[in-house]
Amino acid sequence: MADGEDWELAGWALPETRGDATARFDRFVTENRFTIAVVFPLVGAVTLLASAEGLLPDPLAFNPYFVLFGTFVMRLPLVAGVFPLVDRRAGLALVALTLYSYGIELVGVRTGWPYGEFTYGVDLGPMLLGEVPFGLPVFFFPLVLNAYLLVLLLLGDRAASTAVRLLATLSTVMLVDLVLDPGAVAIGFWTYDVAQFYGVPWQNYAGWLLSGSVAVLLFDLGFDRAGLRQRLKDCPFMLDDLVSFILLWGGINLFYANWVPVGLAALLGAGLLWTDRFDFDLSETRLGRAVWR
Repeated sequence: MADGEDWELAGWALPETRGDATARFDRFVTENRFTIAVVFPLVGAVTLLASAEGLLPDPLAFNPYFVLFGTFVMRLPLVAGVFPLVDRRAGLALVALTLYSYGIELVGVRTGWPYGEFTYGVDLGPMLLGEVPFGLPVFFFPLVLNAYLLVLLLLGDRAASTAVRLLATLSTVMLVDLVLDPGAVAIGFWTYDVAQFYGVPWQNYAGWLLSGSVAVLLFDLGFDRAGLRQRLKDCPFMLDDLVSFILLWGGINLFYANWVPVGLAALLGAGLLWTDRFDFDLSETRLGRAVWR
């Protein structure tokens, strides 16, 4: 029997078109929205903190595959949102950014430029050349794209100005890293030789200005802005990955009393609330239906 017939008899059918695949992807994320956007980051924060505080045994503490899997799941709303928009131009932009990300991280590990001298403190999964995590694009790209989408929503028609759009996005990317890096240092993901802002050197943020500028420009050139706006309208969940980021890293910074990063995470949260996209009916999700059955 053909493989396709096997799938159909098992209750599954492979999507025949990209539109069908998009609809299924959207439905899957919608049905699991609360689990993806809230449960996963909260569980992640607890397990990362338990790992950092020595409360988990070695097979579980900072398990790299657990970290990668959790990160991938939290990225699903964003991936689903951009999935139908990845054409040849967007694909080339993503390939270029992937090569840049690996290259600049490798330079950073070997030379200390542009982020400052640092070393990884935990295993983040398979490493490129034994020095740079293969999962780097999964960690880095969404931070920039979430900032870009948030700016499109908050600025509205003002985002039509290229200068305003790019500068606002870069500022938001810097805000994101002011939350991320102090939390990552606190739990030991990586350490810097020079500790200035909650264990992070100011040089790191200069490096993020460089890499953030490259990433913002490539996303702006690669993706159709009108298409992104339409997907934002069609997909209320498209920025849920940023919700996960705030819960995860805001929670970790709160545990370690990193008050400035906590305040900045709250500022990002206020921006999300301003977009008025997160008052969703839990009964639409599988978790909600299971609870209120």
